[in-house]
Amino acid sequence: MPNIRRTFLLLFSISLLSACGKVFQNPRSSKARLGEVTSTTESLKKLPPPKDQIVVAVYKFRDQTGQYKPSDNGNSFSTAVTQGATTILIKALEESNWFVPIERENVSNLLNERKIIRSSRTQYGSGDNQQQLLPPLLYAGVILEGGIISYDANIITGGAGLRYFGAGGSGQYRQDRVTVYLRAVSTSNGKVLKTVYTSKTILSQSMDAGLFRFVNFSRLLETEIGFTYNEPSEMAVTEAIEKAVQSLIIEGVKDNLWELKEPRMAVDQTFLDYEKEKELIPKTDIFGNVVDNRRSDFAFGLNVSSLRYKGDFPDPIFRTGVEADLMYSLSPAFGLGVSAGLNQLATKRFYSADVSYLELDANYRLLPYDAVTPVLKFGGGLITENRDGRFDFSNRVFTKVQAGLGLEYFVGPKVALKSSFQFNYIFSDDIDLVEQGKYNDFYWQGSVGLNFYFGKQVKSERDFNFDSETDYSY
Repeated sequence: MPNIRRTFLLLFSISLLSACGKVFQNPRSSKARLGEVTSTTESLKKLPPPKDQIVVAVYKFRDQTGQYKPSDNGNSFSTAVTQGATTILIKALEESNWFVPIERENVSNLLNERKIIRSSRTQYGSGDNQQQLLPPLLYAGVILEGGIISYDANIITGGAGLRYFGAGGSGQYRQDRVTVYLRAVSTSNGKVLKTVYTSKTILSQSMDAGLFRFVNFSRLLETEIGFTYNEPSEMAVTEAIEKAVQSLIIEGVKDNLWELKEPRMAVDQTFLDYEKEKELIPKTDIFGNVVDNRRSDFAFGLNVSSLRYKGDFPDPIFRTGVEADLMYSLSPAFGLGVSAGLNQLATKRFYSADVSYLELDANYRLLPYDAVTPVLKFGGGLITENRDGRFDFSNRVFTKVQAGLGLEYFVGPKVALKSSFQFNYIFSDDIDLVEQGKYNDFYWQGSVGLNFYFGKQVKSERDFNFDSETDYSY
């Protein structure tokens, strides 16, 4: 047996190492390579061409957060985001093919160099070279201003782990968020033509697994493996700036600040995708999760439920039945429901009874605008035993209260999968025809089913009214 255990532990350790072999490739120096592109770069390049390119000047597009890189080991004097955002913005302007950026960040260097050229020609030139003038500098009709105005660290953190007898693993993650503002200013009158802003989350995560076991009295086996991934903040800033440039171009076309080479290209796929994304903004949170008002006034539900009797007879067992319910939602978070079901209460021996019940519940959804939400339930009802037939309701009726916790998940626009677990307390100790002990009879109930929503959309302060026929003509 010790040899078998030792072999098993050794194989487990080898599997840990082999499963993450890619992580543990020998570190080595790599040659220089071209810079990576973001997911926004290609869509920026695919924008339809302008009627005329716009000459723009960028004096300084800088980090305005003053944020230092978060550290678990004390203060860090490294900045959280790049200080070269101006260079990133100019590159994004070039790649869009909509703008002609001119040098203004270090314009003093440019002017000094032009002075040197004129001085050299005057002193050492002859003839036509002395008379040759430098061409004039381009001037901008639009100045682009703004910067990185926010860096929020640890907007969400989480993790999970499991360890059993010295073997296990864990994972952790963290999200930061960077926000960029960009505005276009007219040089002729100083008017702010358009302001846009974008944001991008930055993901950091780590995973590890390990084994710590005594294989015998004097031998200890210890192995561990793990990796950490930190999304480059420079890439996140680049993507946010590229998205801001794309947004500025499209919003400028909509407001007639600049024109397309072909007006019919206003229905280009990039423009359509932008409009769809803009429509979803009120429906999404800062993490990109859709928080829509999905529910209608009414919902009809069909469930399969199981009851576990707890009364005066021993050895209770689960029995399965059916249930139907109808709910009216007063708001996206709160609803009133009535349900009816047919089931059984039973034990292994001695007791088995067909029962039917009618319940009235108040339901509170903790996350009413999310696709998945926990649901709190509380209410009261009636239960009776069907002795002479499944639909015999002539026997004594008992009152009860119930409370429970459920989960609802939308699998379609009007269809939701639901499950619940609740406790049912009967105000009598006589439902099983035996009165024994000081506690009343009760039972546990679990159910799984579907909700079908119909009727008008539930009205609320967060109700979103969107025109399905969006006008994409600019």
